[in-house]
Amino acid sequence: MAFDLIETLKNLFNTEFAGKAASQLGESESGIQKALGGIIPTVLTGLLNKAGSGDAGGLMGLVRDAAGADLSKLGNIAGGLPAGLLAKGSEFLQSLFGNKSGDIAGAVASYAGIKPQSADTLMQAAAPAALGVIGKHAESTGLGTSGLLEMLNSQKDKILAAVPSGLGLAGLLGVGSLGDIGGKISSLAGSLKGAANSVDHSVEEAASGGSKWVTWLIIAIAAILLLWWLLRGCGAKEHTTVATADSLTVMEDTASHMAPAAAAPVVRESIKVTLPDGKVLDAYKGGIEDQLVQFLQNPNAAAGKDVWFDFDNLNFQTGSAQITPESQVQINNLAAILQAFPKTKIKVGGYTDATGDAKKNKQLSQDRATAVVTALSAANVKPVQLLGAEGYGSQFAKAAADAPDEERKLDRHISVSVREK
Repeated sequence: MAFDLIETLKNLFNTEFAGKAASQLGESESGIQKALGGIIPTVLTGLLNKAGSGDAGGLMGLVRDAAGADLSKLGNIAGGLPAGLLAKGSEFLQSLFGNKSGDIAGAVASYAGIKPQSADTLMQAAAPAALGVIGKHAESTGLGTSGLLEMLNSQKDKILAAVPSGLGLAGLLGVGSLGDIGGKISSLAGSLKGAANSVDHSVEEAASGGSKWVTWLIIAIAAILLLWWLLRGCGAKEHTTVATADSLTVMEDTASHMAPAAAAPVVRESIKVTLPDGKVLDAYKGGIEDQLVQFLQNPNAAAGKDVWFDFDNLNFQTGSAQITPESQVQINNLAAILQAFPKTKIKVGGYTDATGDAKKNKQLSQDRATAVVTALSAANVKPVQLLGAEGYGSQFAKAAADAPDEERKLDRHISVSVREK
């Protein structure tokens, strides 16, 4: 039986799933079913749009990343939708739709008669499921980037036809019509096929010893360059951090030689930070509370995976991921900020300096980032706002291992990335 993306995903998000999701999200089962009927082709259209825009290599990276997703959890969600899958889903949606994912979720909610938050949660489940299904198919059949494009091109008509007209998806994606997306991917797939044929033909001519072998060699090289250009992915972006003004250490002495840093020799100015819900926080000028609230209230400041804010009053017990009691103040402050800005979604990152064992440092940074997410959850932050934790170890350390501790301490921190606001 031929592989059918739409039908495979419909089987995953079946009536049983809709019933359980409706119970979890406080929606009607018919509303959930209608929403899924729009979400499945919408997510797949996002895949087509990304591929047709010349980022087939980037899409292949997403597919491979999602191939290991445990989709069996979708069949048993009595205890709630799997948090790990939702966290991945939010990242995938950001890659597919950028800052339009919220608008698309709103359109789905209006179309299906459900809450925008419910539509957003369903989209977060559907995105890794769609990519995971494609990834597993690619692995089992040995598909490369060109094969992936051919497969999507063969199914584009059914996918685009399944998008409900009431969603206005073309306008949200910034295209004249959904047919434009289909046209782009058809053109790209045709270019790849033509380039591959040129390479094959050139090789045959060279092997035959024809007098025009130099000409064909040039054509072959040009075709290979064309393939490279079409299949190249997006380059890795530099991971940047918005540092607090008077950054204190957030990682104390550990078995991995992350030495404690002394508090900055300045007197920090205490301030009051007022939240939209009227709650007032005790904080420091230039601290994470001050910077984060200003960022969230600024309509011109865009959320994204490359903008991070450092905790500046968060510490751990020596050599462990146990948060010290006095650090709970800043945990509670961040929880209050997230509650006051319910649309905000964050990811927590852990970092170390370049000294010690890299593997141990990375594991410790992961454990500490996870501990912060756990603490925020315990402080009643909604699960949908917490997009997971990741330990980067010394990957982004700027100071050399033999640099003075005054320089290395800046590399030891826990940070928060605002992915949506």
